[in-house]
Amino acid sequence: MKPKSKILIIAGSDSSGGAGIQADIKTVTSLGGYAMTAITAVTSQNTTGVKSVLPITPKEIEKQILHTYNDIKPDVIKIGMLHSTNIINLILKVLARTKFKKIVLDPVMVAKGGAKLISNNAIKLLKYKLIKKAYLITPNIPEAEVLTKTKIRSLDDMLISIKILSKLGAKNILLKGGHLKTKYTYDILLNNNKMKIFKNKKINTKNTHGTGCTLSSAIATFLSCGKPLKKSCELGIKYVNQAIKSNLVYGKGNGPINHLNSFKINRKFL
Repeated sequence: MKPKSKILIIAGSDSSGGAGIQADIKTVTSLGGYAMTAITAVTSQNTTGVKSVLPITPKEIEKQILHTYNDIKPDVIKIGMLHSTNIINLILKVLARTKFKKIVLDPVMVAKGGAKLISNNAIKLLKYKLIKKAYLITPNIPEAEVLTKTKIRSLDDMLISIKILSKLGAKNILLKGGHLKTKYTYDILLNNNKMKIFKNKKINTKNTHGTGCTLSSAIATFLSCGKPLKKSCELGIKYVNQAIKSNLVYGKGNGPINHLNSFKINRKFL
């Protein structure tokens, strides 16, 4: 199968394979895209939590991005974990240099187990500078609470939060509602000043490690194929829900999802 589009992913590595660059590559590949990467940090982690984070130097990140970008032009850039002000300033400089517009930003701040992955100064820079550069941002509820300095306990709170994010300069926003304690998940898309709520029955499982990385990469892949934003979000959410339903029981903590749910593997290989 020939890949239909090219996505450059700028994010951190997850040694357990469930989130970060590993989840991004699996997602893009499973959906028929071609994944390229610039690794911002190497984490030592498993399903129970993050043990350590080793930053990659800004200069090396810059070389990864530009050497790839100048040779294989991406259709969409997906940005994930950016843990320091130096890294975010570098990304801002590179984006200004390339003038690239189709950017999906997943503002990764906290790991599934609760470990903080980004400094306070980096949060401020992301909030006031980088958000404005993205075509779409995909915060979950804890991330939106940090960015908007509000508490989100209901669908109404999500609607208030998304309006605050819009005032920060975000062009399009997909606020993910999986953290709400409800029977259904509500993901809200703000696009062209119009709200669209994606409602799905919540799947009862603790194995959801990497869902945020996966969703943003899935949306980036569908966008790169030329699909409209609303449809890309709809298809991305569907892909993630199918991946969660597989309920992979790997590890002792928050297990990964099944990125191969889109594949139909020939039985002779099983």
